[in-house]
Amino acid sequence: MAQEKTLLVGVSDIFFYTKIRDAFLPHGYSLQRVKKQEDWQEKLSTLEPHAVILNMNDEKLEASTTLRLLKGNDQFKHIPVLAFANHEEVETWKQAKELGINKIVSRNEFSARTLALLEELT
Repeated sequence: MAQEKTLLVGVSDIFFYTKIRDAFLPHGYSLQRVKKQEDWQEKLSTLEPHAVILNMNDEKLEASTTLRLLKGNDQFKHIPVLAFANHEEVETWKQAKELGINKIVSRNEFSARTLALLEELT
């Protein structure tokens, strides 16, 4: 049996998280939800995630702080990050790219191609 791949999912909206979970669970992934910024360090250190999914528009998660933690730390920078943001927020997209994000897409594209986007990235 293949080893389960853990995804850290930075999404505080329970309905959207459920949609993400339903896309990945049938494909052998396990999900750990991160609801607030303070939880990233511990979950990253203890779970050794396969990838991170991050809502760039979620104020509770302080996405730019999370990206600095992930991409500025030798221990975590190898972890691929798939993020989504409102397509009209040009500054958010620009900042994500400057911080070293692996892939950022619109929320609509993320919803339509959730599993495929992660598999392209990893």
